[in-house]
Amino acid sequence: MTLNLDQVPEALLPRRYQEEIFSRAQARNVIAALDTGSGKTYISTLLIKWIATLNAGKGKIIVFLVPKVALVEQQGDFIARETSLRVSKCYGATAIDLSDRRGWKKEISEHDVLVMTAQIFLNILTHSHWNMNKVALMVFDECHHTRKNHAYNGIMREYFQWPADERPKIFGMTASPIWNPKDAVESLLTLERNLDAKVIAVREHVDELDDHSPKPVEIIATYATPPDHYPLYHSSSLWDRLDLGDMPPELDIPVAKIRTRYEVTYHSLGLYGADLYLYFDIKHRLEHFLSQADEDIDYPIPNDAELGDPLRTKKITAEILELAEILSEFQPLFDDPSDPQTIPINIDVAWLSPKLRLLADLLVQHYASGFQGIIFVEQRHVAACLSKMLPKIPQLEHYIRTGQLIGHGASNVAKSQVRGMAVKTQQDVVKLFRESVINLLVATSVAEEGLDFPACELVIRFDPIQHMVGYIQSRGRARHKLATFIVMIQEGAAAHVERYRTFTESEPHLKAVYQTRDEPGSMPVVEEEEGEIVDPEDLAERERFVVPSTGAVLTYNTAIGLLNHLCSLIPRDKFTPVHVPQYSGDFASTLQLPPSLPLPPDVLVFTGPERRSKKEAKRAVAFMAVKRLHSLNVFDDYLLPAKSHTGDNEDADGRPVDDFSQVPDMMDVMVCDPWTRGETLWLHVVSIDGEPVAGLVTGTSLPPVDLVCNGQYVSTGEGRYVRFSRDNGWHQRRAMEDFMRMGLGWCITGRGVTLPLTCYLVPITHSYEPDWDTIYDAIFEPFGSSDWSSIGEEHLEHLFVMCNKEHGRPFLLRRFRPDLSPMSAPPRPSRESAFETYRDYFMNRYMKRGVPPDIPTEGPCIEVSPYPRHTNCTYRFDGVSTSEPPIPSSNRLIYIQSMCKWCKIPERVFHTFHVLPELCYRITDVYRARMARLELGLPPILDDLLVQAFVLPSANAGFNNQRLETLGDSVLKVCTVVHLFNRFPHRHEGQLDILRRNSVSNRTLLARAKECGLERYLTSEPRTTRIWRFALPEETDASDDAPSRIVTRRFPRRSLQDCMEATLGAAFATGGINMALSTGSALGLSFGGPIPWTLRYAGQNEHHPVSALFRPLQESLGYNFRDGRLLVEAMTHPSFRSTDSSSYQRLEFLGDALVDLVTMRYLYNKFPNATSGQLSWARSRAVCAPALASVAIKRLALHKMVLINNVELSIAISRYVPVLEEAASIDIIHNGWKQDPPKAISDVLESVLGAVLVDCGWDIEKAGVITENVLSDLLTVLSPNMPRDPVSDLMVWTAQSGCQKISFRKSQSRQEIKKNDSISVIVHDHAIVGPILAANLSLAKGLAAERARQILEDQNGPYPLSVICNCADKMDLDEDGETPVFEMPVDMLNDETEEGFAALARIAAQVVKEAKAEVTMLMDVAEDVQEEEELAMVTETRNGLPVVNGVKKVAANGDSEYPEGEIFSMPKY
Repeated sequence: MTLNLDQVPEALLPRRYQEEIFSRAQARNVIAALDTGSGKTYISTLLIKWIATLNAGKGKIIVFLVPKVALVEQQGDFIARETSLRVSKCYGATAIDLSDRRGWKKEISEHDVLVMTAQIFLNILTHSHWNMNKVALMVFDECHHTRKNHAYNGIMREYFQWPADERPKIFGMTASPIWNPKDAVESLLTLERNLDAKVIAVREHVDELDDHSPKPVEIIATYATPPDHYPLYHSSSLWDRLDLGDMPPELDIPVAKIRTRYEVTYHSLGLYGADLYLYFDIKHRLEHFLSQADEDIDYPIPNDAELGDPLRTKKITAEILELAEILSEFQPLFDDPSDPQTIPINIDVAWLSPKLRLLADLLVQHYASGFQGIIFVEQRHVAACLSKMLPKIPQLEHYIRTGQLIGHGASNVAKSQVRGMAVKTQQDVVKLFRESVINLLVATSVAEEGLDFPACELVIRFDPIQHMVGYIQSRGRARHKLATFIVMIQEGAAAHVERYRTFTESEPHLKAVYQTRDEPGSMPVVEEEEGEIVDPEDLAERERFVVPSTGAVLTYNTAIGLLNHLCSLIPRDKFTPVHVPQYSGDFASTLQLPPSLPLPPDVLVFTGPERRSKKEAKRAVAFMAVKRLHSLNVFDDYLLPAKSHTGDNEDADGRPVDDFSQVPDMMDVMVCDPWTRGETLWLHVVSIDGEPVAGLVTGTSLPPVDLVCNGQYVSTGEGRYVRFSRDNGWHQRRAMEDFMRMGLGWCITGRGVTLPLTCYLVPITHSYEPDWDTIYDAIFEPFGSSDWSSIGEEHLEHLFVMCNKEHGRPFLLRRFRPDLSPMSAPPRPSRESAFETYRDYFMNRYMKRGVPPDIPTEGPCIEVSPYPRHTNCTYRFDGVSTSEPPIPSSNRLIYIQSMCKWCKIPERVFHTFHVLPELCYRITDVYRARMARLELGLPPILDDLLVQAFVLPSANAGFNNQRLETLGDSVLKVCTVVHLFNRFPHRHEGQLDILRRNSVSNRTLLARAKECGLERYLTSEPRTTRIWRFALPEETDASDDAPSRIVTRRFPRRSLQDCMEATLGAAFATGGINMALSTGSALGLSFGGPIPWTLRYAGQNEHHPVSALFRPLQESLGYNFRDGRLLVEAMTHPSFRSTDSSSYQRLEFLGDALVDLVTMRYLYNKFPNATSGQLSWARSRAVCAPALASVAIKRLALHKMVLINNVELSIAISRYVPVLEEAASIDIIHNGWKQDPPKAISDVLESVLGAVLVDCGWDIEKAGVITENVLSDLLTVLSPNMPRDPVSDLMVWTAQSGCQKISFRKSQSRQEIKKNDSISVIVHDHAIVGPILAANLSLAKGLAAERARQILEDQNGPYPLSVICNCADKMDLDEDGETPVFEMPVDMLNDETEEGFAALARIAAQVVKEAKAEVTMLMDVAEDVQEEEELAMVTETRNGLPVVNGVKKVAANGDSEYPEGEIFSMPKY
């Protein structure tokens, strides 16, 4: 359709005054001073598009800055709608983490315009994520804020540090450029200096501007002084009933602050409004207190007596209960539970203040159809109460629909009773107002500027106007052509009236200041500070530190914030106060950093220079401290807490970690492989039980290997060069190929192999050369010889034969049967007994489409037994054979001799073919392991272990890398942790943990594996003889004589990460931690190099006496400390705040890794047949907090020695001591999930063991022995078959039962708590269990799941699963009885929905199933696989046609019958 110009929204068309401002902005930096609603943002989009065309290809961005979060979405959406540029919207809740450098660079590089709050952009500049010279344009919305210490001014300070030709263009927007009307010129000059821009207004098109920015009618409305009493109100107010002076002290109520707010509300709204505020304030504080009932002070003992009311865990005094009762009495007056945004009653006008009654009258007076208005108030709590009260005033009840709009504010109940609004809530309210769902907005100053509201007919200033900006901004909301702007002032408030008249009378003169004056030159910036006048001499003495390598900037204004951020990252538990820097002194400030920062004592205290104000002294000492901490690498070169993030592209040692995120989940890789053809071939003598029996020929000199196969010891020797005849070499090569095909067909595959082969098993002479005569004789008759003249009794039990009609089925010759002929009658019972003669049987068997076969009538018969072909491809490392020598079937069969041929392959070579698959796979595995050791520089890891580390589960080899991967995970962790602990002595546990997680992450492991080419050595090909894999791929040119020792394989990307850890596990299992260090260093991991720890960190510790407090601990450990300071550190909880020693957190970080490794090594060695899943599950039971806490208390009595300065923690520990002392180790291991002791107990145990490792000179074997001894009570009760936790157990059981309608449900035991604290189990809409209450939701869920399993299994109970569940009737089950797997979005994997529970249950059941399958596989490889082959050769007769393995056979040619597509053929030559 065609759109006429008059149909285009007016806002989208540029007006002449907008074009005028845009033209002037092109010429220089300007500040556009235009009224609200005049289209300043549209001018900015014109400028943005123009700048974007000028800076194409220069890599510069455009930054649109706003002072408030709510404006980001609004302005960003507008720019995205009006331009084709890529727009990013960034504010606190959506912005990328400040420490994620890569994320910020990506965000900036992928967008053209960044709309963000000013503070975020200032942070970006401070930490050098981006530089000012890479910005083309900066737009400052509501730029009048560029003063004093606002973030706008901080950005401009950085702007002035750059040369003029490298600075971006500036465009400011404001409706009120003059802040102080008393000194308008200086106020304007200050803004211009700060923004390096000229304030301009419309000159040429003023009439058009006035037409689009109408001025409202302004009215002063006066109200009477509020009364002291409201006689018609209830006999007793809430204020009188509560008596704030006698409030329970545990509620920590700020009485003075509440009294002030109550009085303000009383004055503004009346007695009812004041009580309404008081009711919700006290209720909110009480709910907050009760919601902490299960988190504070006590750790309840988890038995039936303590699982009832959660309030038992906190002392609820009579005063608190009385307070709750009083609130409940007043609830019908103030609180509507069904709608928290309204009040339950209509308000009597007699309860209202004169001010509120006047407001109601004004609203009635100005109400009209389509009415929309805004009421501006000063305080949030007044806005909240007024918004609820207005719709309940009788005269407004049917007309007014209110909503409140306030700022974000503090979310801490201790700081603010009326919580600030979230950004999303603000956006929702504005949207409702735009759509007229709300027609009256009660707002604080957040609505004065920036936000895009519809033109309002009425704007009321409920509270006095305080400054010029507020006046202009709020009046600008009254943009309707018939709008009214009302200022409410109390009678007799002459000062308020005078201030208002000053604003109205001075506005025209103020506009004239910047509309008529000439353009002055640019002036330098002058710094101002919020709330103070900085002495010029202090300003002159200020420093500015720029990190040379990055350009990050440290100033006096940013130093305090940087220190606060550093301290906020220090880990702490609920019993430790927030870590903050402490400042003392007046004009020379002293700074004390938290002792939990692992710094020398002299770096924890700084004394700054003298300054002329206390604030400046504080800034000066903070600046000094940040510079010093930067020199110690506590702050990195971007002035961020060093390595407190995971977004870097480098590891802990500064080496790059490349991004391999684009590597597909399934990789096609080139893997080294020894099997190749070539001009040069090598023969390797194969010996069975020490006797040379054959030669294995290929294009690579293979490593000697040995293995046990078929109950025989098989070995290969060094490679020998094969010498071919100069004249007949090609024929000899072809003969080897044909002989190998013949052997494969007779012994292994049963059918032909058409691809060119890469290895050959040949007979050898006494000089270990190929026996060419035997080879030529054999291939002359590949299907066997029909000349029986040379065969006698000596060949019985040693000769292999095959029927002409049944190629692929070898038989062992048992007897000659001259007494039988084709015309003989078969005896009963036998397979032929259904026919009169043997000939009749064979005629029927080999009949094809009615064409009778040629069966002789005369000649002798032979008696044979089926001889199984060899299909086993697996071997073991322990010398145990996975199969036994093939045994001929006891089933004796009769064949006509003239229909059979005998095999010319020598018997010992024939038997060697039966070990060839295992031998070839063994050689492949060892070859890859040794190539990896050579090319990657790995230490001498045992062949068998390295082979195991490189074999993927998909190979089905009877072994894989999963056990070693589980062990290697612990090795990787401890090697990384020890290196980080020593490399970064000034990093706290939180920073070290982030570094550790980054170093051991899948991303890092994948990157290092790709860098060293680990994928070249991995084995993924399945062990099978269905496809003979030792042949050239189909796409390979067989005529190319150049040897190719690589093959293409496909396996998951995840395999690389697993093999990295498995290789570490193999090294550790071979040579302990020292070999693991060498291996990790060779693989590029951050281990600090291959030097053993005992040498690398030797001499670190000094001798210091051990306190008598810790002597019993040394006796329990069986170890005497050399450095007593380590014990002090290990036993110091962060709450102790000792200035002489750090807390235990760093040593706990170290001890955690030590305990993990010791536990895993114990399990790995003790249970060699346990799967990786079983090892991991058993480990998790031993290293969980309850298990370690029981050792800490029962074995070492650490609770008596730990240094704590927190009453609640001490009480919590003391209450758990008897529980853990009485619990047996087996109970702790099996039911530890039921316990929830303070984590500090287990942390102290880990820190003590970490201290042992440090004190013994980093001798991990010595520390490991001590650790294993300490944990012995736990370790001895571990087993691979540990019971699952109740939740997992319930999930697995229900998944196996096929139930799809089960879920958990959270609930609140008490409405006032406002927090979920109980769990129910819902099955087919029945509440089977619950609600179950416990100390925490995790425990409640475990208890509920345990009880649910009992109830559902009870066939005599009310809810047996077999009765209430009909899921199996509604869906088809697969043959294993499992339900089909549905695709589930990740966000639905929530056990509180039926779909999510079912998906999680299927995953859990699959893990159990795979673990069982792995155990079964490991057991089955030791069994003889020949039974399957024998069964495969049992031939049935169905309808006169032979059937093998259920496949009907058809004649492929005149001599043999095979399933279609599996025709056996020999090469023609």
